[in-house]
Amino acid sequence: MKVSEIMTRNPITVSADEPVREAAGLLRTHRIGGLPVMEGDRLAGIVTESDIIALLETGEISDDLWLPSPLEVIEVPVREFINWEKTKSALTSIGDKKVREIMSHPVITISEDAEIEDAASVMLSHKVARLPVVKNGRLTGIVARADIIRGVGGSSG
Repeated sequence: MKVSEIMTRNPITVSADEPVREAAGLLRTHRIGGLPVMEGDRLAGIVTESDIIALLETGEISDDLWLPSPLEVIEVPVREFINWEKTKSALTSIGDKKVREIMSHPVITISEDAEIEDAASVMLSHKVARLPVVKNGRLTGIVARADIIRGVGGSSG
């Protein structure tokens, strides 16, 4: 079975110059784990939930910032207000970063004409969950692990 038979055509994309908050919003709204990143009509990279979460883990937010629980938001003590402002500022700063600053590139792709077994092999060897699909250098779709599983399950039937 070919990748073109199981891929999602016309995938949702994000521009490399968009802020990270835009990419995060698209991931959340469409319930997907990654987005091809475009510069005009050229595939420039890929941004995933992991790339965004990594911003929080790699020191982008310092250890002394206070992240309140929902109850604490309601009852924020006055003495913590300064820390909350610092936390809000740091989170805003992360959201303002350009997608190009956090995207993975060069991006690992697969051809529409590749077999799904080849796509699975590439995903496993590169430890990625999705591959942009290209034809003649143009983005035509995206294939995720779940697509491969559905393809394998559908072909035995």
